[in-house]
Amino acid sequence: MDQSKINALRAQTVAAFDHLIDGKHVAASDGGRMNIVSPIDGTVLTTTAAGTKADMEAAIASARAAFEDGRWAGQPPAARKKVLLKWADLIEANALELAVLGVRDNGTEIGMALKAEPGSAAGTIRYYAEALDKLYGEIAATPSDILGMIHKEPVGVVGAIIPWNFPMMIGAWKLGPALAMGNSVVLKPSETASLSLMRMAELAHEAGLPPGVLNAVTGEGRVVGEAMGLSMDVDVLAFTGSGTTGRRLMEYAARSNMKRVYLELGGKSPNIVFADAPNLDEAAKVAAGGIFRNSGQVCVAGSRLLVEASIHDEFVAAVAKASEAMRVGDPLKVDTHIGAVNSDVQLRANLGFVDTAVSEGGQVITGGGRILEETGGYYMAPTLVTGVTRDATLSQKEVFGPVLGVTQFETEEEAVSLANSTVYGLAGAAWTSNLSRAHKMVRAVRTGVMHINTYGGADGTVPLGGVGQSGNGSDKSLHAIEKYVNLKTVWIKL
Repeated sequence: MDQSKINALRAQTVAAFDHLIDGKHVAASDGGRMNIVSPIDGTVLTTTAAGTKADMEAAIASARAAFEDGRWAGQPPAARKKVLLKWADLIEANALELAVLGVRDNGTEIGMALKAEPGSAAGTIRYYAEALDKLYGEIAATPSDILGMIHKEPVGVVGAIIPWNFPMMIGAWKLGPALAMGNSVVLKPSETASLSLMRMAELAHEAGLPPGVLNAVTGEGRVVGEAMGLSMDVDVLAFTGSGTTGRRLMEYAARSNMKRVYLELGGKSPNIVFADAPNLDEAAKVAAGGIFRNSGQVCVAGSRLLVEASIHDEFVAAVAKASEAMRVGDPLKVDTHIGAVNSDVQLRANLGFVDTAVSEGGQVITGGGRILEETGGYYMAPTLVTGVTRDATLSQKEVFGPVLGVTQFETEEEAVSLANSTVYGLAGAAWTSNLSRAHKMVRAVRTGVMHINTYGGADGTVPLGGVGQSGNGSDKSLHAIEKYVNLKTVWIKL
């Protein structure tokens, strides 16, 4: 990465963003605006439209009209593929601009952001573009005088509510399969990180996506998110975020048209380290990266470290050393390992979890407090807490910050019991040289993603989904397409 290019992009004034409805930039119906505060230094970066219920209804109406007249759904697969591939190319061509804009908005370190945001988004859009003309219907096994067929049809209008930690990456996980299958989409970005996703939506129209097929409305969740959830004209709702909001969206669906709701929610993912791990130093470095990158603001972060008692002290010391070597600071500096916490509200919540952990008997080994306060930004030292019991708040509640709780275990059975002791089931890992034990862990730990001798890094070829209160349905891979199609049975008497 070229630091001078990053600095030049950083110096640019960020224009105000309006909604994107029916292919046009549209101000809020009541003229309302929201300040966008940069977590880098706490200053106002720009403003976006503060959406109203009427704004969301207009966007949904535009999406419905676009779907019904077939301007996108009615195009041949090859034509949709061409537009999506061009969109992916435009994202790649503008990758550094998009990454810097996103970092200024949400604080992710630039080294991670460039790969995980525009890099990942372009790859995801391209993956589904290449897949869409290779998906076939089915012929059923029927008597010779019957022809049974199964068609895959687009569902109609998809509402997508996107979080602030990786808006482009997670946005593409919804947009790629939904648009590939011919649906129209209404996006609702996070209030605290919408800019890069809004710019990405603009690029879709530059690529040739017809007006109305992709609309985006900024605003508060309690206003525009609620309007989307209660709409009688949204057929599928796809959400990544908190369990509290996920429950509310399910209630909205029940109160409206019983729309399908797919949820990717929180996690309290266990990272289990056995004494026979193939490389304890490597495991310690990966454990630190698996929780502290992006200031712990990763849904699959390995936030619970379960360590076999015989190596506990040694391993905790290695993790502490690895975390202390990670530089926290300005996320637009190429040598920064950990950027800013997304907002002042999130920072205060993180610090509150540390205070609670100490009050419940935990010991802070390193970190534990706010740092770089003089910058005006929201920074927190990587925090390692030992002595965390099974039922402690730090074991049971998602922090979504750079806080790692450590619990020791004696036996394989105890490790599994600890791993499965929360309401979540998003990700997990086990480190062991014992092949039999590794397979046992894969089967025994209740989670949507299980790593062995690594943590993170799974690409778009495999699904990401949770069990328990971590959600339902899957993002990524061909399985994600299942959320955005209806199956239609055709039964023909010959």
